[in-house]
Amino acid sequence: MHPFALERPRDLAAALAFRAQAGRNDAPTEYIAGGTDMVQLLQESVRRPERLVSLARLLDNHIEFGPQGLRLGAAATMAEVAAHSAVVEQFPVIAEALLNSASPQVRNQATMGGNLLQRTRCPYFRDIGYEACNKRAPGSGCAAIGGENRWHAVLGTSENCIAANPSDLAVALVALDAAVEVHGAGGQRTVPLVNFHRLPGVTPHIETVLEPGEVITAITVPANPVARRSHYLKVRDRASFEFAVVSAAVALEMDGARIRQARIALGGVGTKPWRVPQVETALAGASLDPSELRPAAARAAEGAQGFGHNDFKIELMQRAIVRAVETAGARA
Repeated sequence: MHPFALERPRDLAAALAFRAQAGRNDAPTEYIAGGTDMVQLLQESVRRPERLVSLARLLDNHIEFGPQGLRLGAAATMAEVAAHSAVVEQFPVIAEALLNSASPQVRNQATMGGNLLQRTRCPYFRDIGYEACNKRAPGSGCAAIGGENRWHAVLGTSENCIAANPSDLAVALVALDAAVEVHGAGGQRTVPLVNFHRLPGVTPHIETVLEPGEVITAITVPANPVARRSHYLKVRDRASFEFAVVSAAVALEMDGARIRQARIALGGVGTKPWRVPQVETALAGASLDPSELRPAAARAAEGAQGFGHNDFKIELMQRAIVRAVETAGARA
């Protein structure tokens, strides 16, 4: 492990003064909270900061539910949020996404803010034995494009990177129009989560819109009639502690036997959590009959591009949408 200095600021203002960066391998100073992803990357020498700034005990860990919706402190753990009664009852898609993530030990330690900032599981990024990775070494190339790419994205890719975003939580939150509260030396701002992660473009090493010295302090989920009738479907290679091959977060408002409105986001297939508004529009007025759901789900493939080993994801994500809509629609 590359040696580093660990700073323990007395308060958030002091931590922000370090102007650390998140999601940048070339950053000399980085923040650390729960550390469940960071420690792995340090051990594997993927990240080599000169200094880590601890956010432990500096961030809000409260979970609040009211008429305006849900507010999750960035330091709340995955386990705490997944077990909260208001989340389970009013936002089941969030609870299901969290419980389908990681292991119980990780969920007890990992934070909400950190989950949104976890790095891709692309093996070419995680293994420094591969030189070509534009996320880890900008300008070096993308070994995944011509290599083993079964786990990689088919939406939002570029010639510089096809790595998939790994967060289950982010997919559920994007489907519910969540936003993140961000604090920095210049004050506070709110960013819709759908705009928080950046497409790779020509700078895949810059993964979010966070500026140096900014941290996530909370996540807000607005009250919406679709939230209660929601479901997270995760397709993976094994039943636990595995990242999604394809996932679908679905939230519905029903008008009798027909869909009044739908909110849908996909995971495992995009370089960022992937909202599919064209599918949502096509589902309006549809019944839960698969013959009506399949043509709408097919629109998720618009703009998708496979790279050989991951071509199957284009069909699989359509099937996942149909199954998730059926399950969400059947809920009372």
